[in-house]
Amino acid sequence: MKKSVLSIVVLSGLLLCAQANAQLSPLGVWNPIDEASGKPAAEIAIKLNAAGTLSGVIQKNLIVPPGASATCDKCADERKGKPTQGLEVIRGGKKLEGKDVWEGGKIIDVNDGKEYSVRFTPIDGGKKMEVRGYIGSPMLGKTQTWVRVDK
Repeated sequence: MKKSVLSIVVLSGLLLCAQANAQLSPLGVWNPIDEASGKPAAEIAIKLNAAGTLSGVIQKNLIVPPGASATCDKCADERKGKPTQGLEVIRGGKKLEGKDVWEGGKIIDVNDGKEYSVRFTPIDGGKKMEVRGYIGSPMLGKTQTWVRVDK
């Protein structure tokens, strides 16, 4: 009896630790916040692809800005003209050794078709994430805060 209770306590503790570590990653579903309205603009699902790098897809458009299209008309690559819902907007990026930061990937702005280098930093215990898009140096960029979607 004591062994089974102890096993359950240990197992529960391990599961909680694993869950906490999983939350300090960009993996999951996120709401980027629209700067104009302050409301969630989309749901973006981020996962690891077969190469072990990040891949993010727009699962759902929540706000389509006035004059914007539901397709990536300004994209310059094979995504041009494709519907934004289901579009891969994040490609690449790996965790930096010893840090809760993922870097080395690209993110595309479907509204203007521009692609940026990107850095993901989970904050607030993994409930939010700073997403920094930049060209060249991270110092020359812009940071958005994304909110984790509880599913």
